[in-house]
Amino acid sequence: MFKTFFIMLIAVIAGTIGDILLAKGMKEMGDVSAMNLRGILAAAYQALTSPKLVIGTAMLAIFFFLWLAVLSWEDLSVALPMQALNYVLVAFLSQYFLGETVSPLRWAGTILVCVGVMMITKSSGS
Repeated sequence: MFKTFFIMLIAVIAGTIGDILLAKGMKEMGDVSAMNLRGILAAAYQALTSPKLVIGTAMLAIFFFLWLAVLSWEDLSVALPMQALNYVLVAFLSQYFLGETVSPLRWAGTILVCVGVMMITKSSGS
């Protein structure tokens, strides 16, 4: 169980950093939903050359390959809830790096997710 928790912690950290970098990079690019074809192609080129988006994608790839490794030895019903730790990191880092406001209700939900993850990981030893 320690091996699973340790690898999942690294995976979740990599995934969270990847998500934050992608969000920050895309906010800097602007809204792509209203672009014409030329704008979309320009945005695609910009995405492929943006350090935030490239590094964010690489971090998500690290998450993915660590996730595959965990799935090779751990039950999905144990491993998948550990990904929920991402909610905690995203809430903290979104406030700091993206300037988002996290409401008290969202913090309460985040705490409930953490409690649920602890219950699931404790039950796997039974």
